[in-house]
Amino acid sequence: MAASVREKQAAALKRMLNFNAPPLKTTAAEPVWKVLIYDRFGQDIISPLLAVKELRDMGITLHLLLHSDRDPIPDVPAIYFVMPTEENIDRICQDLRNQLYESYYLNFISAISRSKLEDIASAALSANAVSQVTKVFDQYLNFITLEDDMFILCNQNKELISYHAINKPDIMDTDMEAIMDTIVDSLFCFFVTLGAVPIIRCPRGNAAEMVAVKLDKKLRENLRDARNSLFTGDNMGASQFSFQRPLFVLADRNLDLATPLHHTWTYQALVHDVLDFHLNRVSMDESVGSEASPAGARPKKKNKKSYDLTASDKFWQKHKGSPFPEVAESVQEELDTYRAQEDEVKRLKSIMGLEGEDEGAISSISMSDNTAKLTSAVSSLPELLEKKRLIDLHTNVATAVLDHIKSRKLDVYFEYEEKLMSKSTLDKSLLDIISDPDAGTPEDKMRLFLIFYITALQPPSEQCAISLLVRAFTKIAATPSNYGNSGVKPMGLFSRVMNSGSQFVMEGVKNLVLKQHNLPVTRILDNLMEMKSNPETDDYRYFDPKMLRGSESSIPRNKNPFQEAIVFMVGGGNYIEYQNLVDYTKAKPGKKVLYGCSELFNAGQFLKQLSSLGQK
Repeated sequence: MAASVREKQAAALKRMLNFNAPPLKTTAAEPVWKVLIYDRFGQDIISPLLAVKELRDMGITLHLLLHSDRDPIPDVPAIYFVMPTEENIDRICQDLRNQLYESYYLNFISAISRSKLEDIASAALSANAVSQVTKVFDQYLNFITLEDDMFILCNQNKELISYHAINKPDIMDTDMEAIMDTIVDSLFCFFVTLGAVPIIRCPRGNAAEMVAVKLDKKLRENLRDARNSLFTGDNMGASQFSFQRPLFVLADRNLDLATPLHHTWTYQALVHDVLDFHLNRVSMDESVGSEASPAGARPKKKNKKSYDLTASDKFWQKHKGSPFPEVAESVQEELDTYRAQEDEVKRLKSIMGLEGEDEGAISSISMSDNTAKLTSAVSSLPELLEKKRLIDLHTNVATAVLDHIKSRKLDVYFEYEEKLMSKSTLDKSLLDIISDPDAGTPEDKMRLFLIFYITALQPPSEQCAISLLVRAFTKIAATPSNYGNSGVKPMGLFSRVMNSGSQFVMEGVKNLVLKQHNLPVTRILDNLMEMKSNPETDDYRYFDPKMLRGSESSIPRNKNPFQEAIVFMVGGGNYIEYQNLVDYTKAKPGKKVLYGCSELFNAGQFLKQLSSLGQK
């Protein structure tokens, strides 16, 4: 299986951390100890891909932010991983003057300009540190990979390329150019890391087209410079797309404004919607016990607890795209299995009269059948403990999600919005839900109302009208919300499940089944990937950066269906679209699809951007 973009980006980082040499396969050799200096951009790229333990295994003893107060460590090499900004260059020059480290390996996330390189050279010269600046590299890693098949452009300064920034009515041409250049720089880095030159398709007359034109030009210029091309040799061939060039579909957020506002029903998308979840880490208030504080005493301060939801978490990988009731049931099943294994260890100890004995005592007993079983059970304890850690993690996360579902009636919203978006018959009026004081927050009601408005429009999006509606509706959102504590005491997912069985878990919540339907972005991908003729996409522009002359044609030269594609949403994306594309790909054996977006937002964050567009 060809390497995924996640694996390729992780491999590039490991190479960088090994002084830009391939890491040794053997683990016997002691690594060279070094420090890693990164800015916030570098931190965001590394954290979803490499755990602290992996950094330590590669010899990273310290990892520090560039702009923090750092003490000199004069006998240790330093690896820098930063954006080539003026502020960062000034700080690197300051480090050289202060002689903080033994040697400096400077790695820039994006390509550094010649003038900034000259600034570093001057600083090294005046600090008499020229020989200590060992290497300077452009890494072309200016994007964040969250999944094997999902990436975003940035987490820091994302407001600079946000939906709001792109769609401001008074935006200057120069500002728009700067936004497009920032997006194109990251996409160029993505394709360099992937090691593939795509065929580009885009709609006409919007931001997606501007990105396509600029990206085609940048790829074309790099390919023409044969001596310095980044798409030759080692980069090519071993990519995720090794047999055929991938299709790159650029879409504009205005194509579909309903989906980012939609209440969802799958695990990962729900976690992103209702909890604090970004860069694969969920942060939430830790429950501090149900006992009330004594009269007059201060309420207990809630602790923040963070959990990493990563590729190594098998439960997460299996269930992140599952409907929530299925997730709750699966957590219960995992818990039952774990308890049965734990009880078996206790039973075997009891039979052999070993309660309270340590593992050493067990191993000294003659190997009867029971002893063999017990020894086997004890040896699987580390695996069992890891399983318990993951069960506890998902119990806590699922409980927090269920609290939101119950207190805000999110199942009702999801079901009603699904009917609106699929133009199905409605069983109740919109006003019934919006006027129900126990159903949702003002924000939930606003989301539903906007979806109703968008889906009723033909064509679906008139920016001006929506902005005015949001503006009017902002008044509702400004009213204080009592819905979080609306008399419904959210039940912990497993507080009484032991006595009642897993059916109790979803008491009062609809066990809704997801109907598979393609969202607009998936529909467009399907048309272009399968070379279908459709009015929606027939006018899409076609770019092939490998062609000597740029082409204005919308007629594709390639008549065969594509096996691999990347869909990129200019103006921001979400986990709902990502999951829809994952489900689409599952039904198409042999096809590979990646989803990318300029920023990843949940409905609340998108609503704020829409709202600020409506405020003049």
